[in-house]
Amino acid sequence: MPNKVEEFNAYRQKMNEKLLAENNKLIKRIFNLDTNAYMEGALDVKTKELLGLVASAVLRCDDCVKYHLESSKKEGASKEEVMETLGIATLVGGTIVIPHLRRAFEFWEELEAMEA
Repeated sequence: MPNKVEEFNAYRQKMNEKLLAENNKLIKRIFNLDTNAYMEGALDVKTKELLGLVASAVLRCDDCVKYHLESSKKEGASKEEVMETLGIATLVGGTIVIPHLRRAFEFWEELEAMEA
């Protein structure tokens, strides 16, 4: 039985492939811009992913939070770095972010369990 991380990634990949197959120039350009924005630059990739995590939590996008959690983990972010980042997001976004904080913590635990 797939876990939450595998389910999320499978769905995301399937739907991205379908969207990109429509050959819509605007959608393709947005996807490309997103990809390029998170590449190494003046800021390292891990920092950019943690910034994406803050923005995603504040905007209350659970899919985006999951994506940036996994990307942050792949870039070597520690649990302490992620929790501090989510703390800033909750401070900036207010208590309405707390349900997303709960789901983010649960998803992070799934990511950690995959390493064990």
